[in-house]
Amino acid sequence: MPFRLMRSTRVAAPASGSDDAHSRNRRPHRRQLAGLLALTAAIATVPFGAGAAASAAGSATTITTRSGPFGTMLVAGSGKFAGYSLYLITSDRGTNYGCTAKVFKLGPGTSLSCTGPASSQNAEWPALTTSGPPVAGPGVSQKLLGTVKRAGIGTQVTYAGHPLYLFDQKPGPVSGEGWFEPTVPPWHGVWYPISAQGLPVPWAGMVTLAPIAGKTVLTAQMYDGNALHDFPVYSLSSDSAGKSVCTSSCAATWPPLLTSGAPGLTKPLATSNFGTVKRPDGTVQVTYRGKPLYLYSLETVVKTGAGGGQAVGSGNGVKGPDGGTFSLVTP
Repeated sequence: MPFRLMRSTRVAAPASGSDDAHSRNRRPHRRQLAGLLALTAAIATVPFGAGAAASAAGSATTITTRSGPFGTMLVAGSGKFAGYSLYLITSDRGTNYGCTAKVFKLGPGTSLSCTGPASSQNAEWPALTTSGPPVAGPGVSQKLLGTVKRAGIGTQVTYAGHPLYLFDQKPGPVSGEGWFEPTVPPWHGVWYPISAQGLPVPWAGMVTLAPIAGKTVLTAQMYDGNALHDFPVYSLSSDSAGKSVCTSSCAATWPPLLTSGAPGLTKPLATSNFGTVKRPDGTVQVTYRGKPLYLYSLETVVKTGAGGGQAVGSGNGVKGPDGGTFSLVTP
């Protein structure tokens, strides 16, 4: 049975808490998932998301930058949520959105959506909306700012074509970095802060080994639910050493494993086998023995007991759009 751990995130106003990256105010809860959410019960300690858009009524939203724990990044520059970190998700591509206002019914009497407007009681990653053309603050390119009108959301601010979202409870934290949500919940992408150049701002991350599908394979530790979990990474047979052919819609389904600098490794992995490659969009992807590494946005996660979940490597053997095959990576 697929395991889906859902989180309650709405708050009415900023709250206090640690400024450390990935720190978040939490509360325990139990929810019984029903219908299409597979009726899986889970106990989780969960983050609250920002519960409203950053723009003030009757005014446009300003976007500015600040130096964060992972580098210079965009933040809301005006309104009630000025200073809040802004995020993109890899499953938003053009007019195809992984993060929507579609509400998933939970039981009893609860529900959750990926995003929504200020009035939403369900949004996990509230949309940054505006009542006028967004304004570029220091370090921000006005040319990269835009808006998109979205069903159930309103007029959302975009940057370099990426819809912008909130997550944290107060200015300062960057607790949305590195969240991977293939089916838990099903937003099918990786969350990153966004740079002034319009690119994801990744952390260095951690590559390790874990038993998946009866093999010991390379995995990446990503946030999912309320903890770090091991997700398998994949290589594509049609990639050549140091070059990825998985771009555009392929990269939405197979998010590249991005890094800032050299990726973190656990023993017995040898640093000599790992490297990086610069992708056409300017991001930096981790490689193993020259081959670029990917996550699978449709990765199956199964329940392992006590509210835990385990990825099963369901992308192994899946064909890419160019005829190549994605495979688990054995050391």
